[in-house]
Amino acid sequence: MSQWDGKSKGTLLGYRIFVTIIKKLGVRAAYGLLVPVAFYYVVAYPRTTQAMFSYYRERQGFGFWRSLTFLYRIYYVFGQVLIDKFAIFAGLRDRFTFDFDGIDVLQQMLAEKKGGILISGHIGNFEIADRFFADIDLQQQIHIVAADQERSVIKEYLGSIAQDSTNIHFIYIKEDMSHIFEISAALSRNELICLTGDRYFTNSKTMQAPLLGEDALFPAGTFMIASRLQAPVAFVYVMKEPNIHYHLYTRRAPAFKHRDAQAVLEAYTESMEQMLKKYPHQWFNFFDFWKKEEPNSKD
Repeated sequence: MSQWDGKSKGTLLGYRIFVTIIKKLGVRAAYGLLVPVAFYYVVAYPRTTQAMFSYYRERQGFGFWRSLTFLYRIYYVFGQVLIDKFAIFAGLRDRFTFDFDGIDVLQQMLAEKKGGILISGHIGNFEIADRFFADIDLQQQIHIVAADQERSVIKEYLGSIAQDSTNIHFIYIKEDMSHIFEISAALSRNELICLTGDRYFTNSKTMQAPLLGEDALFPAGTFMIASRLQAPVAFVYVMKEPNIHYHLYTRRAPAFKHRDAQAVLEAYTESMEQMLKKYPHQWFNFFDFWKKEEPNSKD
């Protein structure tokens, strides 16, 4: 299922230790510590391990032994992604290189003076996208839309070590829907709105669409916002490559009718599927994403 409980298995102390190692010894030294850590998570969290094993066997179609290998690999790469995130937020952006595939898409969106809605997912390392946008002279204010359940001491710590992050602002989803006015105001200023489309919380509205050959549930709010605010929509992914290199992808969403949230969702799942086929080891939804249950609502 696409439902998420908002809890991270990492600890604040663990992140502090990694940040200290990164600053003193470098990113690659911190990677070295992941070898036993990744193995620990494979063994210590059997429910998560089973969910990811099923993902590789049933959704990716991998053989038994390849699926086992990827179980370790996904935890190891996830650890690298977290280390990279903390390193970049701590001011070590110059240690990383990147390729940008789709800069023209963002430039065209902003040229339309309607702002832009960027939709990603828990794949790759989307939270560092703004650090790379600065290198392509994309200076617009960036707003990350998040649920209150996603507030945590880890995010607060990340904010405390962040450098040069004045162009990042969080818009938290509120029950009174006032966040919609914040989003609309930001778009009217030709600013960027970033949302994720692959996790929902208990009792939130959901929509259904196929992903990797099986129907799954997705948060309705993301796609309702994207279909109703009449701003350009794109799908953005920041994918980790070997060493300390990243590849940023931007793909413009195909044309859709006003208020047709299902069309936006289906374009999103098609885009996500392409990324998951190319980067099967960077799918960081560590739960049974395709668990059967009835959607809470339809748009």
